[in-house]
Amino acid sequence: MKQNFISLVSLALLPFFGLAQEPQEQSTIDIQKTAISDDFENGVVSMNGKNGLKIATASGDFVFKPFMLVQTAAKFNYYDDEGLDKAYNQDNVANSGFAIPYAVLGFTGKAFGKVTFNLSLNAAASGGALLQQAWFDIQTNKSVAFRIGKFKTPFTHAYLTTLGETLLPVLPTSLTSTVILPYSLNAVTPSIGTGFDLGAEIHGSFAKAFAYEVGIFNGSGAGSNSAGKTFSDDWHIPSLLYAGRLTFAPKGAVPTIQGSANRLDENKWMIGVSTSLNVESENESTNDFRAGLEFAYLYHKLYVAAECYYMNVGFTKRQKIDESYNFMGGYAQVGYFLTNQLQAAARYELYERNGLKTGGLLNMPAIGCNYFMPNCNLKLQAMYQYTGRTGHETQIDRDNDDLGMTVHSATILLQYTF
Repeated sequence: MKQNFISLVSLALLPFFGLAQEPQEQSTIDIQKTAISDDFENGVVSMNGKNGLKIATASGDFVFKPFMLVQTAAKFNYYDDEGLDKAYNQDNVANSGFAIPYAVLGFTGKAFGKVTFNLSLNAAASGGALLQQAWFDIQTNKSVAFRIGKFKTPFTHAYLTTLGETLLPVLPTSLTSTVILPYSLNAVTPSIGTGFDLGAEIHGSFAKAFAYEVGIFNGSGAGSNSAGKTFSDDWHIPSLLYAGRLTFAPKGAVPTIQGSANRLDENKWMIGVSTSLNVESENESTNDFRAGLEFAYLYHKLYVAAECYYMNVGFTKRQKIDESYNFMGGYAQVGYFLTNQLQAAARYELYERNGLKTGGLLNMPAIGCNYFMPNCNLKLQAMYQYTGRTGHETQIDRDNDDLGMTVHSATILLQYTF
């Protein structure tokens, strides 16, 4: 099967190499197993230190690298009694069983030494999210490059980490869970994390230690691949997501990993700031401002990271709501390789889900471990997370703060990458 796949890919690419009209000795397709450089990082599947299929012209003008990521998970989620109606036999145990979070198939590569491209489909998703990424990057020099298409917005270390290289199988809840607003507007359910989106950005590095990303995006998230935005009635600017990120890494760019069995000799650290403004988001009802501060450190077998982030939700004038609401979250996490294949992991997370005006917050400790199976690209992850509540003024505030969230959550995930 593998030989048939290689043959089909090679035949499909032959017309492109023929159009180049290079001398015969340079247009030969070289199919080989080789270590893929860090320049192939695509935000979804890590190529760090892995051998894999690479198809390239002898001159190196065109390089094509297919990849795949499949995750299969077993989940257990226990909810408290708040929000459950026992008359309808609603159970405390829900959303449990087996799941496939991601089933990604795609390719990445280079052309003519200036253009990097990437396309990936997530077969486990539906609708617009089925197209996970589709972009090309044009690099004029190290200081200036342009990226256009669907890709990760420049916000938060957790989301910008390569999908297959996260410390724990579940992202921080304070980034993914929606905040609570004191209005019955079902369309207004923002979360602090932004994730994938359609847009364009300029990025690069300078002074050997600084890197930047500045972009404009639809602000609709990963679930939409169409242009459906308008102009802001309040500010008279396009109702888009404006985002930027600046990082400082004095020892060189930090790999977008949270510990890897293939890279146990790193000694790098990074600090970064990011911000974004989503104009007329949430069905044109709010203007959402976000800001984040992040830190990451890789030192041989040790990985340490911490982040805090803030979001202000202000309603548009048409909503006739003068108040704005502020939310905060953050976490610290650490991973350490007990052996060259076994990594222990822990994370502690805080979340002001109900806003700074209302007392009380959520605290979520989590523990886990990762086992990197040698010489086969398999990774086994396991974690447990508890959701606690503290500092609430009333029992109603305490009950409402974690509505829709688990009290006890356990995940075992097996991942294969190619």
